[in-house]
Amino acid sequence: MKPILKLIIAIMLILCLADMPYGFYELVRFAATGTFVYLSYDYFKNKREGLGFLFAGLALLFQPFFKVALGRVLWNTIDIVVAVALILLLIRTFKKKL
Repeated sequence: MKPILKLIIAIMLILCLADMPYGFYELVRFAATGTFVYLSYDYFKNKREGLGFLFAGLALLFQPFFKVALGRVLWNTIDIVVAVALILLLIRTFKKKL
């Protein structure tokens, strides 16, 4: 389940670079927050506190209730960095399984 969630959020974050309707960005914020909370909990449960704190911080950054106004350029940069990080985590996970 975790790899699928990471991939879906990474794709959604990359799509944020396009000119989408405002509702899409709201959907991304809710989906990303929920996913990051889940991943944070899972990493803490598995004794990987570094990634647990990272995803907890991302959940706070992306949460849709008290929006963080950073400007479109900075948000696009954050979206790309987070998407790349999620994809790298996916690759690392699949390499460990091989």
